[in-house]
Amino acid sequence: MVDAPVLPLQEIHEANNPDVEIQIEIEDSEESTPMTDEERHRKDYIKALFEIVLLMGEQNVDLEGQSFIDQEGLYSPDNFRGNKLDEVLKKRFEMLAVNQEYFLRFQQEQILEVCDSCIREEVMRDVRNSQFFSIIVEDAVDLAGEEHMPVFIRHTDDANDLHEVFVGFLPCEEDAEIMAVNFLTIITEKWKLNLEYCRGLSFFASSKFSSKMKIVAVRLLQMCPQATYTLCSSCALNIWLAKSIPISGVSVVLATLDDINLLVSKTPSLQDELENAITSVFMDNIGKANELKETLRSEWTSRHDTFEIIVTLLHSLVLCFGRVACDNASRWNTEITEQASMLFSALTDFDFIITIVILKNALSFTQAFGKNLHGLTYDIFSAANSLTAVLHALNEVIENIDVYHEFWFEEATNLAAKIDIPVKLPSRFRRIKHINLPPDRTSENLYKETLSIPTIQHIIQGLKDVFTEQHLKALKCLSIVPSVMGQLKFSTSEEHNLDLYKYDLPSPETLSAELNCWRVKWKHKNKVVELPSSIFESLHLPDIKFFPNIHTLLKVLCILPDFKVENEKYEIDRKRLRYYLESTPVDQRSSQLALVNISHDSKHDVDIMVDTYMKMVEDNITFESASPCLYIVGEVC
Repeated sequence: MVDAPVLPLQEIHEANNPDVEIQIEIEDSEESTPMTDEERHRKDYIKALFEIVLLMGEQNVDLEGQSFIDQEGLYSPDNFRGNKLDEVLKKRFEMLAVNQEYFLRFQQEQILEVCDSCIREEVMRDVRNSQFFSIIVEDAVDLAGEEHMPVFIRHTDDANDLHEVFVGFLPCEEDAEIMAVNFLTIITEKWKLNLEYCRGLSFFASSKFSSKMKIVAVRLLQMCPQATYTLCSSCALNIWLAKSIPISGVSVVLATLDDINLLVSKTPSLQDELENAITSVFMDNIGKANELKETLRSEWTSRHDTFEIIVTLLHSLVLCFGRVACDNASRWNTEITEQASMLFSALTDFDFIITIVILKNALSFTQAFGKNLHGLTYDIFSAANSLTAVLHALNEVIENIDVYHEFWFEEATNLAAKIDIPVKLPSRFRRIKHINLPPDRTSENLYKETLSIPTIQHIIQGLKDVFTEQHLKALKCLSIVPSVMGQLKFSTSEEHNLDLYKYDLPSPETLSAELNCWRVKWKHKNKVVELPSSIFESLHLPDIKFFPNIHTLLKVLCILPDFKVENEKYEIDRKRLRYYLESTPVDQRSSQLALVNISHDSKHDVDIMVDTYMKMVEDNITFESASPCLYIVGEVC
């Protein structure tokens, strides 16, 4: 990690303290006073509103009645009719004056805040019960015009199953120090997480926020030094490195790839057109054509070899989007032709071509290393020992950059010539062409100094930032997984790395003896059974409870963001978030409704929500004004 000066966090906190979380604990009165009919009707009515809001959030229906998605076929419009809520809502609706405003924005926000707070508390209760956890912060998304970062928490349950749960959004700030303090305040005070038990931190940010997030990571690590800064298994190393490169041309390439993938995946006829273009370009190599078509059906923009794929696909993409943009037969609607035209312009810019070629070649040195990090347990363990070789290779590239860049530039010019794209400098270079530049400054030299060199430098620094000594030691702790022990011939050479977690162990003084028993157990079984090959298999061994220190080590290791969640049902929140963002118009996105939608299968205690809301409004809002009714309720009732 990059060192950052320690600032007085408490002073910044006092100046930038965000709103306090809604208090959801309800104090029981010593004697329960019987409710009047009016009070009972009020509570029933508010409960009905909460159930309607939860149902609308589950179905991703805007509170003004527009439905965006029918998630996984779980819901239908008929859910609003023919249930017990109708009578309560109808009675209340009939009591209102004809012209009375029965839906106030601030009241709607209060209900949403209570839902958000109570749902998160249900999730956080499980996290706190599991003791150790990791925090994963994803790249910023747009929520109604404001950028927020999604946050996930990893923890284990009583059955030793790993869960990755969505817990909300953290707001982005212009000032990195303010962002760090706000993050810390929200996580510890609002969400009530004890950072003493945080063992992993992962931040995935595009170049726009990557430098800020390094500062945020440093600040959080100062508060929880036992946490390890890691990658996240949901992101390929090469994509993580590319997104952290603060070069505008790289950002344009990544945004263009996302636009291509989104447009093609959502337009089946366009995918057919692209496959036809692939067939035309690779008519002499049917096997390659079929391989590329199959690749398009995967998440090809987030793979370790994404930049190899885009270089190979470039000719086909240009041919496809060129045909669509110049459509004279009205086969395509205006929106698709306009998007195709924009993508065609981006793909036929030499700046785009030289950037993808340099990224492909520069990241080829980290591709095998990144694949190992997402591989089997022994592959991950081995990766921790191969970083030095990767850095050595990249440093050799820097030392011989003239030779490497000459080959890269030639590859880019040949690719451009193949599809009739002229080699020219982008406008940002043309504007500075005659300002203090040596006479030999050609297109090739400019791209070397502004693209090749900084790209390699940022890749090297990115690797050093995330693969710290502490991180590498954590990966080497995989030596306690039985299959890795077998590969190491049951050697004890890596056991000293386990000291990283000695303060988490229930009986650290017996660790050495316990490790010896563990090693002997599997050494004897190695000849007759297949050794457990992952952390998760080891955690679910029937006799794991007889090895309490090893049990704890495995639980701490499995929550690190490096490692994949093996059971997909325990990481469904990530897919639901992506589905919510893709299916909801930007101006209609809501952090509270997103949490309701993503956590729709949790068991919500509506009575607690109602009590929390009534306690919040009873002192300053009368029943008549504290009875928000959704617009759609008038239609339903």
